Amino acid sequence: LVCLLIICIFILIYLLSGKDPNKPPSALLNQDIPSFKSVSLYNTENFINSKDLNNKKTLINFFASWCLPCKVEHPLFFELSKKYPDLFILGFNHKDSEADAKEYLLEEGDPYNFVGIDNDGMIALEFGVFGLPETFLINEDGKIIYKFMGPLTKEIIKNEILPLL
Repeated sequence: LVCLLIICIFILIYLLSGKDPNKPPSALLNQDIPSFKSVSLYNTENFINSKDLNNKKTLINFFASWCLPCKVEHPLFFELSKKYPDLFILGFNHKDSEADAKEYLLEEGDPYNFVGIDNDGMIALEFGVFGLPETFLINEDGKIIYKFMGPLTKEIIKNEILPLL
C-alpha cells in the first residue's frame, strides 16, 4: 500500500509539472549545431557540412523511406519551401538504403534543398535524434532554436515554427 501511494504521488507530481512527453528537453537547444559532413544522396561528389549552413535559416529533417510518420509530414515541406523560399531545407536520409530513398523521393517528390546520407546514424546521434521523424530549426547564427520529435502537422508549423521564421 505504501509503494502504491509513493507511485501515485510521483505520477501526480509529473502531471502537475505540465511537462509534455512529446517535447522532451533537448540539451542542444540554443547551442551550435553539431559539426557534420554528409555526401549528397544524388551525387557522391557533392557534400554538405555544418559550415555551409552559416547565415542561413535552416530546417533539418531526419527521415527514411521506411518511416510511415515521415510520409505523413512529407507534403508539408513542399508548402514550407513554397511560402519561405529563403528557408534552406536539409533532409538527412537516416539508416536507409540509397535506392529506397531515391525511389521514395522520386515517387513523393523532393522538397529538400539538399538530401544528405546518414547511413550509420552518426549525424543523427550527434543531433540527439531518438526516432524518426525529427525536425530542427537552425537560425542564421548556426544555433538550434527548435526541435520537434515526431511528424509535423499544419498546426505545429503554424503555432511553433512559423513564429521563429
